Amino acid sequence: MTRRLACVKGLIRRFNSKDHRHAPRNGRGGSGCWQGEAAHARTKAPSVSMRSAIVPSLQARRAPPLSGEIHVPGDKSISHRALMFGALAVGETAITGLLTGEDVLHTAACMQALGARIERGVDDVWRVRGMGVGGLVEPDQVLDMGNAGTGVRLLMGLVASHPMTVLFTGDASLCRRPMARVTTPLSLMGARFVGRSGGRLPLAVVGTAEPMPITYRLPVASAQVKSAVLLAGLNTPGETVVIEPEPTRDHSERLLRHFGAEVRVEDEADGARRITLVGQPELVAADVVVPGDPSSAAFPLVAALLVPGSAITIRNVGTNELRTGLYGTLMEMGADITFTNSRIAGGEPVADLVVRASSLKGIEVPAARAPSMIDEYPILAIAAACAEGTTVMRGLAELRVKESDRLTAMARGLAACGVDLEELEDGLIVHGRGRPPRGGGHILTEMDHRIAMSFLVLGLVSEAPVTIDDGAMIDTSFPGFASLMGSLGAPISEAGAA
Repeated sequence: MTRRLACVKGLIRRFNSKDHRHAPRNGRGGSGCWQGEAAHARTKAPSVSMRSAIVPSLQARRAPPLSGEIHVPGDKSISHRALMFGALAVGETAITGLLTGEDVLHTAACMQALGARIERGVDDVWRVRGMGVGGLVEPDQVLDMGNAGTGVRLLMGLVASHPMTVLFTGDASLCRRPMARVTTPLSLMGARFVGRSGGRLPLAVVGTAEPMPITYRLPVASAQVKSAVLLAGLNTPGETVVIEPEPTRDHSERLLRHFGAEVRVEDEADGARRITLVGQPELVAADVVVPGDPSSAAFPLVAALLVPGSAITIRNVGTNELRTGLYGTLMEMGADITFTNSRIAGGEPVADLVVRASSLKGIEVPAARAPSMIDEYPILAIAAACAEGTTVMRGLAELRVKESDRLTAMARGLAACGVDLEELEDGLIVHGRGRPPRGGGHILTEMDHRIAMSFLVLGLVSEAPVTIDDGAMIDTSFPGFASLMGSLGAPISEAGAA
C-alpha cells in the first residue's frame, strides 16, 4: 500500500503540473500506476461507444407549435443507484429503463472494475450479478468517472468502508468540482484520502478494514452526501445515521429497502430528517424499473409551455414529491400541466404529463424548495425570462459547484440574449417582459449539459436563433436530445447546417 500511495501522489503531482483546464473532454491523458506503470488503464463503459471527439456546436431556431408524445430517458439518480445496489446484492438484478447516458455508463464500467458482472441485453434490460455487501474487489485500474459527479461521490462512499485503495479521476469539468463535503464524513468513518488541493480529483480513497458507524448532521442538504455516507454504512457494523436539515431526494432510501436493507426515517421537531441504516445487511437481488427522469422531462416541458400553440404528452415521468418542485413552481406561474395515469412503478411514483402552451407570470420561489428542484433552476430561468414580471430565485449557492458555476453561466447567457437580470451570491432575479427575449447569443456551456439544453430551449422561442458552443456534453444525461425534440417539431441542428 505504501508503494501504491506513493504512486498516487506522483500521479497527482504530474496532474497539478499541467493545465488541466484544457485536458481532453474524455479525461484521457497522464500515466497510470496500477498494474504495470507504463499505461494508464481506465474503465470503459460496457457495450456502448463514448461520444465523438468532434464537439458539435448546436443552434435552435424559433419553432412552430410543438406536438406529440415522447418518453424521456431513465432517471439518472435512480440509474446510478440501481447499478450500485444490484452489484452489492446476492443474485441477479434486472434493470429496465436504465439511462444510457455517459454518466451512468461510467458508473456501470466502474462497478465492473470493482467485481460486478454487468451485461446489457438485446432487449435493453441490464442484468447485474452482485457480489454481496463487503464483496467488492480492489480494481487494478484507475476509475474514470467522466463527468459523473453523482457517480463519483456515491462510489467514494461505497469503497470507503472496504480495505482497498481506489483512484478516481474524471474529465476536466469533474476535476474542478470539490469533493471535501463527501470526504469529511467518510474520514470520520475511518477512510483516508489523497488528492489535489480542495479535495479535487484525481483522488485516491484508502478504505478502512474497520469502518466506524457515525451520526452525521449534514451542514447543507445534499442527497449526494447523504447517499455517500449511507453507502459507506452498508459495510459498517452497527447503525449509521444521517441527519439532513431538510428532506432531499430519497432514491437511496427507497432502493435500499427494495433490496432488503433496514432503513428508518424519522422527522424531527426542527424540520430535520433522521435516516438510520442498519449496517451489514444481506441485500437480495431485486428487479428495478427506472422511470423517466423529471430533470430531463423539464426541457421539453418548458419548451411546450413557451412555444405558442404547443401541446405535448410526456409518458412515464417520475413524480417523487422530493423531485417535483419545478412542476409546482411552474403551475404557480400559470403553467397548464396535467398529471394523468398516476401509478407506482418499481417503488417510485410515476405519471404521464400533459403540457399545453401557457402565459407565465413571475413569482418569488421559496428558497426552501431548492432541494426538490436544484437541477431544474437553469431551465426555470429560461421560463422566467419569457414570463411577465419578476421571478426571484434564492438559496442556490449549491449551483456554483455543479458541472459549472451555473448561476454565473445562466446570468452571462441570459444577458447575451437580451434578458434583464441580477446575479446574486445565492440566486438570480430575472425580469421578464411577457414575451420572448431577442436571443441571438452564442452561449459558452462550460461543459455543462443542463446549461446547453436550457439555452437550446430558449432558442425555440427567441426572436433570433441561439447557438451553444458544445452539444457533446448533453449525452451525459440526455442521449438523443436533439432528435427527440425534433420529433416534437423543434428545429435544433448543428450550427451552420441548412
